[in-house]
Amino acid sequence: MSAALRGALQRLRPLSRGGRPEPLVAAALRPVGVSAGARGRKETSSSSLVKDRADTVIIGGGCVGVSLAYHLAKAGLKDVVLLEKSELTAGSTWHAAGLTTYFHPGINLKKIHFYSIRLYEKLEEETGQAVGFHQPGSIRIASTPTRVDEFKYQMTRTGWHPTEQYLITPEKVQELFPLLNMDKVLAGLYNPGDGHIDPYSLTMALAAGARKYGAQLNYPVQVTNLNSRSDGTWEVETPSGVIRAKRVVNTAGFWARDVGKMIGLQHPVIPVHHQYVVTSTIPEVKALKTELPVIRDLEGSYYLRQERDGLLFGPYESQEKMKLQDSWVTDGVPPGFGKELFESDLDRIMEYIETAMEMVPVLKKADIINTIAGPITYSPDILPMVGPHQGVRNYWVAIGFGYGIIHAGGIGKYLSDWILEGEPPFDLIELDPNRYGKWTTTEYTAAKARESYGFNNIVGYPKEERFAGRPTERTSGLYSLLKSKCSMGFHAGWEQPHWFYKPGDETGYKPSFRRTNWFDPVGREYKQVMEKVGVIDLSPFGKFKIKGTDSVKLLDHLFANVVPKVGSTNISHMLTPRGKVYAELTVSQLHPGEFMLVTGSGSELHDLRWIEEKVIRGGYKVEVENMTDEMGVLGIAGPCARQVLQKLTNEDLSDGSFKFLQSRCLKLSDIAVTAIRISYTGELGWELYHRKEDSVALYSAIMEAGQKEGIDNFGTYALNALRLEKGFRAWGAEMNCDTNPLEAGLDYFVKLNKTADFTGKQALKQIKEKGLKRRLVYLIMETDNVDPEGNESVWHNGKVVGNTTSGSFSYSAQRSLAFAYVPIELSNIGQKLEVELLGKNYPATITQEPLVLTEPTRTRLQRKGESPKIET
Repeated sequence: MSAALRGALQRLRPLSRGGRPEPLVAAALRPVGVSAGARGRKETSSSSLVKDRADTVIIGGGCVGVSLAYHLAKAGLKDVVLLEKSELTAGSTWHAAGLTTYFHPGINLKKIHFYSIRLYEKLEEETGQAVGFHQPGSIRIASTPTRVDEFKYQMTRTGWHPTEQYLITPEKVQELFPLLNMDKVLAGLYNPGDGHIDPYSLTMALAAGARKYGAQLNYPVQVTNLNSRSDGTWEVETPSGVIRAKRVVNTAGFWARDVGKMIGLQHPVIPVHHQYVVTSTIPEVKALKTELPVIRDLEGSYYLRQERDGLLFGPYESQEKMKLQDSWVTDGVPPGFGKELFESDLDRIMEYIETAMEMVPVLKKADIINTIAGPITYSPDILPMVGPHQGVRNYWVAIGFGYGIIHAGGIGKYLSDWILEGEPPFDLIELDPNRYGKWTTTEYTAAKARESYGFNNIVGYPKEERFAGRPTERTSGLYSLLKSKCSMGFHAGWEQPHWFYKPGDETGYKPSFRRTNWFDPVGREYKQVMEKVGVIDLSPFGKFKIKGTDSVKLLDHLFANVVPKVGSTNISHMLTPRGKVYAELTVSQLHPGEFMLVTGSGSELHDLRWIEEKVIRGGYKVEVENMTDEMGVLGIAGPCARQVLQKLTNEDLSDGSFKFLQSRCLKLSDIAVTAIRISYTGELGWELYHRKEDSVALYSAIMEAGQKEGIDNFGTYALNALRLEKGFRAWGAEMNCDTNPLEAGLDYFVKLNKTADFTGKQALKQIKEKGLKRRLVYLIMETDNVDPEGNESVWHNGKVVGNTTSGSFSYSAQRSLAFAYVPIELSNIGQKLEVELLGKNYPATITQEPLVLTEPTRTRLQRKGESPKIET
């Protein structure tokens, strides 16, 4: 380290407390112990309960909770009560850095950010409360070629959203932020309208609006207990009395875990120490005529923004250096903690300060006048948990916010709409609190929170895997046998093979925006299934059993398809009241009135909650059992699948005896299985459901029986390529709560003429009558070393007209495939379009689906004397 740099670091040590100037960052730099009211604004609050009944009780008065109160009350809901144990903004809100950005690498979370910023822009006018909103824009800095690729990847995922976002040159970066050292800057990702807001003032404005529309905000009022009543309502106990509530919403920040424990839930959230520093006046900053945009130096892992005439700087330390407040998880948050801070630790962030000084050299001349070290709450994957909780009626959460300020406005609106309308306004399954389960231990939460915090600015690759906390206790019966033979992926706590190794392969996880080490091995597995026979571990599927007097009646109401007969299976969809696709499941009637339902791994508790809610509301006499962890599943597929399995059973597996979409209980090598003749590969195959403890024996028997046929393993990457060639849709991609089944091409599975008035039926009839505005199409593309993943922009005549939903390389056609939504007028076969991949538009043509006919269709055509064809 140079002498000049040592001197700069010495200057960046904080001034002594006695020499500290007046705080500069609004509430965030208020001295510990000074109340928010000391800022010259009188809060109207009450610690006494005016009401003993409420429609909705919100627990927690940070910006998220107050935003929800504001939105519910503004939408006209009466009897909205918010309870805060200390004072509004206590916890994480008051000391937040207040950054706001339109950017998010996800898809629908962009909508949350967009709504928040647009709300904050007009909140002062609506409520009369100043919010201290600055919008100088923000720039993410790329200083490596890989970062430039990432920016191009993110640009195509933003093109079909209303958010303004630009990939800008180093010259433009310097024009916008003239104080940067440009030596390493290769490009910038620029969002006009980004900036920062005073979190305290924002919360007070939302509180003023909430009161204006009739919500009641009570503090200091601590919730001491929650009692769930048999009718689904709640008794919320406080020192001031009991409130009977229709629903409870936990927005308690880092107290959320304590609230959850009251009803036996262990919410996977953990407090993290986050530090940022504020400098004194810097002459070069003071001389600027316009406010500097917020800078995010991704390789340096910090953000930096202007704060009056100085700078505010906040790093995200590596997982080895960052600090958890894990004692709060085991022992609870200390009583009375509200607007306190942690002891700062500049040594922990010194390397990041050095990096920032190299990128913004004027920092070397600055003095630190304040260091803020406060708790923020992290979930294992850094995303919040938002929505109703499975297994507990009328208990909702909005917790685990690492970025609560930018999320507060949009989440308040999102949850309010969901509560009032009975379904989410758009799909945000990535925030579903039910993505976690009993497998999410405290140890796992801590390990993942460390990783997520340290990876805040890591390159966001497609097919990303993160390895902390793995494996969980939720491994399949084959995990120990297969783990050294393949690259595993993480699916709802499970480990599942993505692709398998062979001698000569480059093994391990090698992420890239282009084709990488798995590309050729996946082609090999594709060929294995198409020409011989392959086996895949499908144990992560969500698996439910439903039986009882009303089981048929329930399923007829739940699903848009008919109820399958005994011994039969079908694909069925649960729809929302507005006719959106809430879920897709495989439904089998194993015995009269006894059904097995199967869903994707990430949808297990998401779907189970919906089913349980329908059971309770409809008063159906059924038993619903979650069998996910008890049952293993093996898939076997390929032209030789039948002859391999036939060696292991006396049951007749011929096409005439065991038809496509039939289910049967039988024994394979004396192991009891429920066999369904179905395969997501579209090839001849079965799914074999069995006791988890029998997985190794069943797998070994199948592999031994298939030696002559050249049997081998295949993983989920090959499965995806196979299903796309067959034109099979995937829930979460081609269909979700943003799409209706008609535009998704699921007409075959929707029986509008069936007698039962299934959920969403009336809405679908109206949609069909009005006509569709867009349609899912099947694209074949000419690319080079990159393939579509989904969520890329689709172009026509120089304009973005739609988006892909999923994609892959077709190993049969040797070209790329993708599904995409486009306007009806552009949805005809033969229509020429373009798909943007890594900054380049590639030609795409709408083609007839499927590219490869399914095995049942090929067999049927062969019987008719016709020759099945494969598109090339």
